[in-house]
Amino acid sequence: MRLQELVDVSNAVAGARGRLDKIGKLADLLKRLLPDEIPIAVAYLSGSLPQGRIGIGWSVISQARAVTPAAQPSLELREVHDRFERLASIGGAGATRARAQQLIDLFSRAAETEQDFLVRLLSGELRQGAQEGVLAEAVAKAAGVPAAAVRHAAMMCGDLGSVACAALVEGVSALSRYAIQLFRPVEPMLASSAESVADALEAFGEAAFELKLDGARIQVHKSADEVRVFSRALHDVTAAVPEVVEAVRPLAAHDVILDGEVLALQPDGAPLPFQETMRRFGRRLDVDRLRSDLPLTPFFFDCLYAEGRPLTGEPQRDRFALLENITGALAVPHRIIGDTRTASEFFERAIGSGHEGVMAKALDAPYAAGSRGSAWLKIKKVRTLDLIVLAAEWGSGRRRGWLSNLHLGARDPERNRLVMLGKTFKGMTDAP
Repeated sequence: MRLQELVDVSNAVAGARGRLDKIGKLADLLKRLLPDEIPIAVAYLSGSLPQGRIGIGWSVISQARAVTPAAQPSLELREVHDRFERLASIGGAGATRARAQQLIDLFSRAAETEQDFLVRLLSGELRQGAQEGVLAEAVAKAAGVPAAAVRHAAMMCGDLGSVACAALVEGVSALSRYAIQLFRPVEPMLASSAESVADALEAFGEAAFELKLDGARIQVHKSADEVRVFSRALHDVTAAVPEVVEAVRPLAAHDVILDGEVLALQPDGAPLPFQETMRRFGRRLDVDRLRSDLPLTPFFFDCLYAEGRPLTGEPQRDRFALLENITGALAVPHRIIGDTRTASEFFERAIGSGHEGVMAKALDAPYAAGSRGSAWLKIKKVRTLDLIVLAAEWGSGRRRGWLSNLHLGARDPERNRLVMLGKTFKGMTDAP
């Protein structure tokens, strides 16, 4: 398939208002793909690359974008994928220059619409209203299989492209092989927000309350002495966190999959700021030196698999009981609470210990991998800042024609100047 065909559908989806219209357009495209093109197209349409990070920053993208576009589109989807494979493999001295030359060569053969698509894809700005949920339904429609089967398979293997290929090429029977497996990370379950512990208890009645840790999400797979650690994005980060491997390897369980977080602690056990944890997490160079300066500690709050038995469909109370039995002191502090006063005290102690709040979990809920439902609720201390808008960027996709990506800042009284603190993408109201 030509890249331009995918670009045209991407633009059409961005302009479509209805969910069913988006799904139909995507399904029509998926039906026309060759088997080896399916994972590539699904990744691109979801705004990502199958290779993950390929070492391309904005300065390199800008150089390529300045190239005069080709008069006519001619790039094949597989050809673009192969070029990104080569880019990802470039390393050593002069790597930046070599990557830039490869990208410039690719852009010189791309038409203007293809260049625009590639810029947004590489910069993470491909907003077209085709999130993974919409794409999963499009895969189901194109393959003629139940959408629930596609969603479940994607949650279990963490790769919608692979699932799409199986569904479109082999049919619904192929999806049955996507069960939870050791060393194949699954999408993490996510939490919604609640205003207070009282709201959480109103929703659940009695609930499991845990510390809300402000660390880096990890999923740990263990079989005998082999331990591998995966990030929230399902990347293998084992080499960067030897402390996690050393903490999990001695556990009595032979085969287990644990969900948790890793964070940097102060000598008194209080958590360091999230930025300090992330300064360590994912770093593959100088790990021994960084480990001595900023050691990491893992805590676990769920067990997804144990001794050959998948647990994602089991109630939360049963999963946590098994987790405590397996991990002991590595389990996150946890209490089952049914009254507001006790829950409020638990919340205040969490805040006083330096944590960002608490989690409240429905006791009978299964582990909904990849889902942000109402079975997990996060309650955090509300902090407000009076900021001003310093700048705004023109939006793309559904935000095309609107000012988006608002840059927010505050005045530095010592230097009497405005300092940017961050961005927001959620807009503003006129309310004071």
